[in-house]
Amino acid sequence: MADENKWKPPGEEEEEEEELDETAYKSAKDAVLFVIEVSESMLTAPPPVDAKKQERDIPTSAALKCSYALMQQRIISNPNDMMGVLLYGTEQSKFQEEEQARGALAYPHCYLLTDLDIPAAEDVKALRSLVEDEEESKKLLVPSKDRVSMANVLFCANQIFTTKAPNFNSRRLFIVTDHDDPHEKDKALKSSAAVRAKDLYDLGVIVELFPISRPDHEFDRSKFYDDIIYNARSMDPEAPAPISGTTAPTLTSDGISLLHSLLSSINSKAVARRALFSSVPFEIGPGFKISVKGCIIFKRQEPKRSCYVWLEGEKPQIAAGVTTQMADDTARTVEKVEIKKAYKFGGEQITFTPEEVSALRHFGDPGIRIIGFKPQSMLPIWANLKQSTFIYPSEDDYVGSTRVFSALQQKLLTDKKMAVAWFVARKNASPVIAAILPGAEKLDENGAQIIPPGMWLCPLPFADDIRHNPETSLIRAPDPLIDSMRAVVQQLQLPKAVYDPRKYPNPALQWHYRILQAMALEEDLPEKPEDKTIPKYKQIDKRAGSYVIEWGRELHRQYEEWRKENESSAVLGKRPTPGGKDEIAVRGAKKTKTGEGDGTPEVDDAQMKKAFEKQSIGKMTIPQLRTWLQSKGMPVGGKKAQLVERVEEHFEQK
Repeated sequence: MADENKWKPPGEEEEEEEELDETAYKSAKDAVLFVIEVSESMLTAPPPVDAKKQERDIPTSAALKCSYALMQQRIISNPNDMMGVLLYGTEQSKFQEEEQARGALAYPHCYLLTDLDIPAAEDVKALRSLVEDEEESKKLLVPSKDRVSMANVLFCANQIFTTKAPNFNSRRLFIVTDHDDPHEKDKALKSSAAVRAKDLYDLGVIVELFPISRPDHEFDRSKFYDDIIYNARSMDPEAPAPISGTTAPTLTSDGISLLHSLLSSINSKAVARRALFSSVPFEIGPGFKISVKGCIIFKRQEPKRSCYVWLEGEKPQIAAGVTTQMADDTARTVEKVEIKKAYKFGGEQITFTPEEVSALRHFGDPGIRIIGFKPQSMLPIWANLKQSTFIYPSEDDYVGSTRVFSALQQKLLTDKKMAVAWFVARKNASPVIAAILPGAEKLDENGAQIIPPGMWLCPLPFADDIRHNPETSLIRAPDPLIDSMRAVVQQLQLPKAVYDPRKYPNPALQWHYRILQAMALEEDLPEKPEDKTIPKYKQIDKRAGSYVIEWGRELHRQYEEWRKENESSAVLGKRPTPGGKDEIAVRGAKKTKTGEGDGTPEVDDAQMKKAFEKQSIGKMTIPQLRTWLQSKGMPVGGKKAQLVERVEEHFEQK
């Protein structure tokens, strides 16, 4: 085969497919538009609650800070997402410049602060200057004397989404307001706003409300916004969590608490989607199928390169990567039709056509097929290869899938059963045997949904994936020592004995993003990362210090007892020889003498390297291997297999 005909074993391609199956999920682009009300009440600072906390934010300023913080996160973690900020109720009016130039309809008292687009460094700086500069914010945040029509605001948002993000899978509108009935005395305006909200819903835009209650008035959603907000199904984890079960942020708290409450609430709706597959048939029985979607809810976040940046110009620009395959000898471009796939067998390369490769890797169409049911107790905890996939129903292909899926999930939960299934994630993916476990809905202390109800698809290991535990010479701790450690562990438990990963962000990942943010916004580089995982040593010493000292004493006592028992058994196991030496030592001396005087020829480096290349090191004798290892300053103890392994590692490292 010529050099330009690059070949790739099908096995390697299969490994790439398996790796893609784990990590390369469909990440839907997201477009978020903040719609923040500017009114007298929204510009009124909350009353002080604690004299020690003098710093307070007005609700409008807190919402702007929240959008600024979210924009900072998105510009690094989700560089392809769009964000925008629209103020309504302002004295000034501003819309898209190109639309105004064409004489488009004006939206009075609507100020488009940041147009819906991928945030650039200039957008973040402009929003930061508005948040930090009080004089600039006072010039802009002037409430209008006239009440703004919510139908006009929603129609303005509709046009922004239509012109800026027409093909986005996820489009969301975040409304921050403290006015629960903007059209109290005008039913026509209220009806018109409901029609505009229905237009947004038909467009695929999800409207989310962030209500703020005043000290003298509790926000009542039923007066107006129940006709505006369309809640998504709770069975769909891709939809933002409904906020009907959560309490509205109140102005009785200080401004910092209000900001944190808003940011936490918005972050819960800003989680990136990790759809692994969509509309895959789920065969419960012969001829009985429903449609399901699958996504990864739990996944380790790591720094990843989302794009290349060209820094040689006047300003940094995102570079588009192009891959070209070239021949080694002539450096000419290799066309796709010239590339052949082959498998090395018997020293020869056996080529395959694309159709033959596809046939080799085809194990059936994508789908999930139940082949039986087992008690959940039969699934051992070690049968865990990788992260599980969360599956939930989809009505795309089979109407009624949600009802059937819910019935199966509840039945498995009630009977504590699991399903065993044949699972092919997508075309050309490797098939796996998986356990389908039912999952109940989980809520936090505020009643907000953490994990939706559904089922988990856990890949099971095949026979070749199971390995026996290696032999160990470690000694199991005695029961008194274990009981003493139990008291230490009980003192160091987290509140409610629950670890909440949301409270402990990855310090390395956050530091990576913080450096990128400082470079993109031309800020000073931070000196020290914020690490919430550092142990609180003083608190540990206060709660468990005495127990740890007692455990150390118990460890010393147990060690002394173990040493006495082993010394006595060692003395009883020895027999003195006539010469006064131990029989074990004499035998060792005899073996050494026999090894040195058996006339075995030594092996030099060239011979050992040749044996390594021919994979015949195992044919050499133990004295030869030990002599060669000793000349290299390497350990010579152990069995023959260990000696061979050390020699092979020596040449592999070279």
